[in-house]
Amino acid sequence: MLRFPTKIQNLLLVGLGFPIVALNIWVLSQFFRYFEHLITILTIAALVAFLLNYPVKILEQVNVRRLLAIVCVLLITLTLLIILGVTVVPNAIEQTTELIKQVPEWIRASNENINAWEEWGKRKGLQLDFNVLRSQINAKIDTQLQIIGAEVVGLAVGTLSGVVDTLSIIVLSIYMLLYGDRLWFGIVAILPEGIRIPLSESLRQNFQNFFISQLILGTFMATSLTAVFFFLQVPFGLSFAIFIGAAELIPFIGASLGIGLVTVVIMLKNFGLGVSVLIASVIVQQIKDNLLAPKLMGEFIGLNPIAILICLLTGGQIAGLLGVIVSVPIAGTIKGTFDLMSKPPHNLVPQPEYAGESLDSE
Repeated sequence: MLRFPTKIQNLLLVGLGFPIVALNIWVLSQFFRYFEHLITILTIAALVAFLLNYPVKILEQVNVRRLLAIVCVLLITLTLLIILGVTVVPNAIEQTTELIKQVPEWIRASNENINAWEEWGKRKGLQLDFNVLRSQINAKIDTQLQIIGAEVVGLAVGTLSGVVDTLSIIVLSIYMLLYGDRLWFGIVAILPEGIRIPLSESLRQNFQNFFISQLILGTFMATSLTAVFFFLQVPFGLSFAIFIGAAELIPFIGASLGIGLVTVVIMLKNFGLGVSVLIASVIVQQIKDNLLAPKLMGEFIGLNPIAILICLLTGGQIAGLLGVIVSVPIAGTIKGTFDLMSKPPHNLVPQPEYAGESLDSE
């Protein structure tokens, strides 16, 4: 039997393994694009079920039956959504709509600021030429005007579809809370027990802990920046603060991207105000990163920062924004599964749940 030297075997393994991995990623991306709408709804419903399962488990710990705990959590959640729906949401929608209308005017104002900078440069003996930047700004104006026109038509067309999708997510989330454990263990039943138990435990820890932490951090950023922007008298401050808080769902880089984009938009209107917004937002972000985030997130993912960036890029390539959001907890689940598999069997405690234990548990 022909045997190759070890180095050649390693080279063959790498050389053959890379095309196989690349092919699988391509197939996965094509599969997602074909079923994108369905996968998105199922993923969002599963994440909602993971988040709601956390307070359900807390109620179960004080001897509340699971079915009653689910009903209580759903009623509380519905009450909170109604409160937000009649207070924060209308103001945010109104501000966002007005902001979309104001952006072209802000871009024109920035065009005038560029002319002022050129005049200042001439007085100082500097040859400043912003013609390329000016042409890009004018192109942005035309594009934004077209987007505004399309938004008016798209709102009427997409409203019904959005309502149907929202109702589908709500119904699926409830059913996942009720019967998710049976569905999950029916799926992983084909796997060996040595993989099934670590995978279930790692999935629960990474997704539930990660998204609960991100939700708390995003809420902290949104509420804190709302107060800061109100103090600074930032126009459309509520919409900007909610946008930065929502961007926190993108792991590790979301808040920075949100702050950067908001700063650029505000600088179009008022350069000095944009600088103030940047400084204030970075201060709030540092408070979040150094005081709140370590206590919430800890090291439960344990991924190298370079690996995290690769996960974000890969997730974005395969599934867009949804892929970016779930890529890190998926990678953490894979790593956590292998870590648990390497432990002695007696250290693994079975977790009979996907979104919770059986309804019959007391």
